[in-house]
Amino acid sequence: MKTRVDSVLVELPPWAQVTEKRRAHIQRVAALLEQWADVMRVAPQERRDWLDAARWHDALRDAPREELRRLAGNAPYEPEMLHGPASAARLAQDGEQRTNVLDAIRFHTVGSPEWDRTGRALYMADFLEPGRSFSREDRAFLASQVPHDFDGVFRQVVRMRLVYALNEGHMLFPETVQLWNTIR
Repeated sequence: MKTRVDSVLVELPPWAQVTEKRRAHIQRVAALLEQWADVMRVAPQERRDWLDAARWHDALRDAPREELRRLAGNAPYEPEMLHGPASAARLAQDGEQRTNVLDAIRFHTVGSPEWDRTGRALYMADFLEPGRSFSREDRAFLASQVPHDFDGVFRQVVRMRLVYALNEGHMLFPETVQLWNTIR
């Protein structure tokens, strides 16, 4: 399963379960991360971490709920949020050992106060990628600013996601609250 977007070769693991729509999202996230990495002159290892996190973060997004629950173990999330923990668990089973990549994937829907730049970059790219239909101009502006103010944009993205969750009456997860408290 290989597809080229810009210069990013998106190769999903053989166990990936994604629709074409989801595959397109993964490609846009990877392309955005590659663009930021280029402008920021990110070191080769960190760049690889970013791109691997991008291509694997939604690898099980369209898997059956039973499989997600089995792989995610005791992750305390709704079924639509289990794909991150499930993908991280599956990658670890396959021998992936980079904790920063696994944690970026595991927590990409809720956030983590423990993240390095890989987790933060994935969190932003997943939210700011241009295929999403809401607040296009605001998100495009924020995406353009990441290479110039990584931490400031990250703070704004976390804020926007928190406000959305509160406005929609969604639960705030402990990881999300802890993340906000570390960056505010």
